[in-house]
Amino acid sequence: MGIITEIFLPLSLAFIMFSLGLGLTIEDFSRVIKQPKDFLIGLICQIILLPIVAFLIVKIWPISPELAIGVIIISVAPGGVTSNILTFLSKGDVALSISLTAIVSLLSVITVPYILISSIYLLGYDSLIKDISLISMAIQMFLIVAIPTLIGMILRKFLTNFAIKFGSIANKISIFLFVFVLIGAIVSEKDNIIEYFAEAGLVTLFLNILMMILAFYIASFFGSAPPQKKAISIECGLQNGTLAIFIGTTLFNGGAYIIPAATYSIIMFITSLIFIFFVRKVN
Repeated sequence: MGIITEIFLPLSLAFIMFSLGLGLTIEDFSRVIKQPKDFLIGLICQIILLPIVAFLIVKIWPISPELAIGVIIISVAPGGVTSNILTFLSKGDVALSISLTAIVSLLSVITVPYILISSIYLLGYDSLIKDISLISMAIQMFLIVAIPTLIGMILRKFLTNFAIKFGSIANKISIFLFVFVLIGAIVSEKDNIIEYFAEAGLVTLFLNILMMILAFYIASFFGSAPPQKKAISIECGLQNGTLAIFIGTTLFNGGAYIIPAATYSIIMFITSLIFIFFVRKVN
């Protein structure tokens, strides 16, 4: 697994973020200023509420420290790039979904290291991260997440036709890379996979369903229209599983730490499709 974790995994994540950048325009960011309410609801739900909910769940759920940290890792990851596609299928606000994915992904350079390490300290598992530096983690996130995204955005700005044509191909490659990384994470723990899935599957399922419901009704409470509620809910339910596996592998040497990301990545598509089935007719 050395070549996969040290070379293929970071390159895959970088390419996935690059493909995200290819689809971004200035309008995706200026939209936040023009329509701030729905964006702020989604931002707060994803960056603040989701990690808090995950923290409370692992605090009371009887799981090992390694799996608990794995749950926190998937909760602090930004939204997955496929959330935009699923938002489209649900007849949700795709523009809002794209804005949330883009900005939360760029903010993750700061939010992921800070929230992850703070949560681990609050859980009392600080002995497991004594060799992890907040600054080095932020730098690593910047190189793997922010730089490829910005390169993609620059190409979209100055080589628009190429970016649009290659963007569709890049998205397909990104899906393949995500599936490959997910399978690799599962295979790497094949000896313990049944035990890990039995322990982490239910907690990640509970986190995913609870968060999608909370996000939907919080958006409803603040007066968001149905398309925006769908986008916010899906964005809070689909996380960047590749990034979570990358963090669990590079910082914690994989093992049980990456299993919640694997189980969540499988579960989130199933629950999202069920969610879409029920909300498509809501206008």
